[in-house]
Amino acid sequence: MTEDLNISQTLDQKGLLCPLPIINTAKEISKLSSGQILKVIATDPGAPIDFEGWAHTTGNILLESTVEETSPKSFVFHIQKK
Repeated sequence: MTEDLNISQTLDQKGLLCPLPIINTAKEISKLSSGQILKVIATDPGAPIDFEGWAHTTGNILLESTVEETSPKSFVFHIQKK
């Protein structure tokens, strides 16, 4: 599915711990127009749960959540602005 996404912006949050990836994502997505997609890369182990909850709470759409088996493990999220 990733190849089909038209990503508007990428936000690298590797090395940052909660709550910074969520705070920075909220700031960045506010700059986008409705329907645009933000790609976020994070290494915080709690990120999958955090991003799922944040998207649900804010009404933004978590289109995809994947894991890259790198060192450290990276989590990649594709979020569509509501």
